[in-house]
Amino acid sequence: MFSAGFTAIGENAYSFAIWFTEQNSLNNTIVWMANRDQPVNGKRSKLTLLNTGNIVLFDVSLNNVWSSNTASLKPLELHLKNDGNLVLRELQGTKILWQSFDSPTDTLLPGQPLTRYTELVASRSESNYSTGFYKFSFDDSNVLVLRYDGPDISSSYWPKPWLLISQTGRASFNGSRIAILDYFGNFLSSDNLTFITSDYGTILPRRMKMDPDGNVRVYSRTNVSQNWL
Repeated sequence: MFSAGFTAIGENAYSFAIWFTEQNSLNNTIVWMANRDQPVNGKRSKLTLLNTGNIVLFDVSLNNVWSSNTASLKPLELHLKNDGNLVLRELQGTKILWQSFDSPTDTLLPGQPLTRYTELVASRSESNYSTGFYKFSFDDSNVLVLRYDGPDISSSYWPKPWLLISQTGRASFNGSRIAILDYFGNFLSSDNLTFITSDYGTILPRRMKMDPDGNVRVYSRTNVSQNWL
């Protein structure tokens, strides 16, 4: 269902990414990017798992563009799981050193938790994948919010900022700060935010995305030949 590798995001501009495996499509549905703000040249750039246990993305000049900031002298493997999670783990044992689920870009996949340490950040536009201004994350009150974080102003706009937390149907007493979209289309959050998708009850390819227009949407499709709805 998923593929990982270098994908073109501009003219001779590439990012190491994870995407839904498509059939005969020129536009990959990207769910994670390592270097969204610093694309690399299409020639001689490479992703390398060093013998020090660190994953490093080098550009054509061998500059370190991105890394997992991990270290281990044990035998390791980089494994793309069926759920879209790219995992650096020990060959023997269960220890995980790094995983893409812990550093989302603009997309949350089913089974991937949104936590106090993570956020979804929209791209600038549908064709410009660099970091945009709209964000979806937990705030200091343990509540999931949408906010605009621009160069001049930063402000939450959902839930309506003039309402009390109790008036929004949320709860701030749970400090665990975790939210998840399950495989059936049910979204649950520790702040009492919950919703189900219109196609709830069926296991389908889904993705929850912080879109460039400032809205969070859940997309699904029944097979790879269909458009996302």
